[in-house]
Amino acid sequence: MKLQLALDLVNIPEAKEVVNEVKEYIDVVEIGTPVVINEGLRAVKEIKEAFPSLQVLADLKIMDAGAYEVMKAAEAGADIITVLGATDDATIKGAVEEAKKQGKQILVDMINVKDLEQRAREVDALGVDYICVHTGYDLQAAGENPFEQLQTIKCVVKNAKTAVAGGIKLDTLPEVVQSQPDLVIVGGGITGQEDKKAVATKMQKLIKQETLI
Repeated sequence: MKLQLALDLVNIPEAKEVVNEVKEYIDVVEIGTPVVINEGLRAVKEIKEAFPSLQVLADLKIMDAGAYEVMKAAEAGADIITVLGATDDATIKGAVEEAKKQGKQILVDMINVKDLEQRAREVDALGVDYICVHTGYDLQAAGENPFEQLQTIKCVVKNAKTAVAGGIKLDTLPEVVQSQPDLVIVGGGITGQEDKKAVATKMQKLIKQETLI
């Protein structure tokens, strides 16, 4: 089980500052969609150069032109690139083929997928590396969480690894790790805390303990 830090509301210097604080306790740094929109793929390149030992995920949420966008993210140094599960199979296939060529990984974000179980089965058959259940900001505000959805995809996914994102904090993490996802994605649960290092340390400890059991 790995811990991914999602950076959404920062510029490049701020991103470097946050990662530097918690780098020993995370496995993956996510350059979130707002950062990519504001800073471009330069953010991916600079974070990868600054922290070469960490995996970097580019949260492009690809919906079209899968192969091309994966190629550009790979050139910038991304190790993992996101594609939306709501897109068509051809886009996902193109992304997967290009990622394999480049030695990179594809994470399919299932945000807003209506028939989660059916689509998870279909996406799993396309050779992706991760399938991620994701409760977006707007639904989190309405009180939803991704834990039930994680159970749903865990039952049907046979090949890909599973990931979970959406409002995960230190006090909800034990519930998450019980479901044994391969990747736990935390944003504000770390970045919004005063002592980021202390929280990341505790989270890593919980995740590693669960992994050893």
